Order: sequence, then structure tokens, then C-alpha cells
Amino acid sequence: MSNLEHDISYTTEEIAQILKVSKLTVYDIIKKGEIRAYRVGRQMRVDAVDLTAYKERLKSGGDLPQIQRVDAEQSQEPTRSPSIIISGQDISLDILAGYIEEASVGYRPLRSFAGSLNSLVKMYQGEADIVSTHLFDGETGQYNLPYIKRLLTGHSYLVIHLLSRKAGLYVQKGNPKQLQNWSDLAQPGIRLINREKGSGARVLVDEHLRLANIVAPSIVGYDDEEPNHMAVAARIASGQADVGVGIEKTARLLGVDFVPLIDEQYDLVLLKTKDNEALREFIVKTLNDPDFQAKISAIGDYDLTDAGMIRYETL
Repeated sequence: MSNLEHDISYTTEEIAQILKVSKLTVYDIIKKGEIRAYRVGRQMRVDAVDLTAYKERLKSGGDLPQIQRVDAEQSQEPTRSPSIIISGQDISLDILAGYIEEASVGYRPLRSFAGSLNSLVKMYQGEADIVSTHLFDGETGQYNLPYIKRLLTGHSYLVIHLLSRKAGLYVQKGNPKQLQNWSDLAQPGIRLINREKGSGARVLVDEHLRLANIVAPSIVGYDDEEPNHMAVAARIASGQADVGVGIEKTARLLGVDFVPLIDEQYDLVLLKTKDNEALREFIVKTLNDPDFQAKISAIGDYDLTDAGMIRYETL
């Protein structure tokens, strides 16, 4: 094997093109532990050497969808735990992934950093096993359940509360524009910096603009998007925009003022399968663990009063 192959890696999209299968099949192969993958930022990657090894194993195993696992007693390679994909952006998910990795529950966590709505879509498509959501529904005034029930029709799942946190407006120091509520986003002379489509913050903005009968695209900066709270707050701090929407913790880190407007409910959604009962029990136990909660509390600006409470469960 050449030294060059050791330096090459592929995205899941490139793997799908090389193997001439769907991206969903690639995720399934990774989740089953048939091919090793790792995450760099928002992107999951596979080294060329691991792809080559996987293809060599297939040559004696028939068609691609009929992948056969090698019995542990017959294989000279150590068995690998199947992967689970945890999708969402909050740092609390990284802490949860660490607990799963350290525990002997038989799974290897991989992180995806999609927004709440996009994460639920990934779960529906079979590309995520655990997702976090903070999706506000203007019709009911509720968080998460209206979206989860609509999007995961036909799936069996469990919804567990993780934490609550304050969301609101990022404004420049001293709030010179005197912005105090959602309707103020439409004031003349105000420039918004928005979140990406599919994020919980974007849904929050869109729902409140709809409730206020404000035509969203008429707002200056509405189409100017950033992928996370830190990037939005940084644009406010640098004077490139007057207002953005995010959570309180990030405002403190970036040195912008914060106008709290709503208490967000941040929940986890887990698919229920016949094989992951032990994992589900472990996550519920972990979310109720005082040590785990202490690590989350140390981050600051989180309310863990109802952490671990099961909000909804299908039969």
C-alpha cells in the first residue's frame, strides 16, 4: 500500500459515489461497524486505507447490501462496537457521547452537528439514532413534540428532557437600538444576522415573525446566515449586524448584550429498536445521574430541573 493512500480520506458522499450506493447505505455500513469512520468538524470521513480494506472483505462476501459479519472467533481483527450517530449542536451532547463511549453498552458514538429540524429529518431517513431538538411551535406554544410527532410518523421513539435554557436577542453593548421583543426585528434601520435553515433558532425566529404578521424576507439581513450561536454573536460583537437570535451562554462568552425572550426546552429523541433497549436505559439513567448533571451545570446558564424526565414515548 502506498504512503499516499495513508494520507487520503473521503466524505460519506464520496464513499457513496465510489461504492455506487446511496448515502443512507454508507451511514448504515458505518453504524454497523463494517467500516471505520471519524468526524472532522461537521464532516464524517473514512480513510482510504479503511475503504480499501472494506472492499477487499467484500470481494469474498457477495453483493454490497448482503454484508456478512466475520465471527469474532474466526477473525484476527478485534471486534468493533456498532456506531450510533448523535445529531445536534449543544456541548451537552459531547458530554453525553463521552459517557456512552466510556460505558460498556456496546456502542461507539459519532457526532453530527446538524440543527434541530435537520436532525429530525436525518432520523426519519435513518441517518441519526439520537437527536436533540429545541423547536418552537407557534400554534400550540409548545416545544418539540408537535414537530417530532409530525416528522417521525411510522417510527417508534422516546422523547427525554435534557435541559432548559434562555433564548433571546443578541444586541450590541448597551443595546443602542433599544431592541426588546420579536417585533423589533422589523424596525427600520435594523440589520439582522440569521441562523441557517433547519436550526432551532431559525424556526424560533420564523414562528415569532409569523405570529407578528411580519413578512420575514422584508427584514434586512434575513438571508444572511451563520451556522451556530457563536458565529451570530461574533457578527454582532464586530458591528456587522445589530441583532441576532441565540442562547444566553454564548452572549456571555462573546461579550454582547442579551435580551431574554423565551425559555427553550431542549429534548433528546431516541429511536426505539429491539436491539437498543440497553442503550435507552443507559441514557435515561445518565440524564438522571447527579455527576452528569453537575458537568452540564458547570457550563452555566442551564436549568436541569426536569433532566431525565420522559416527555413522550410511542408504544
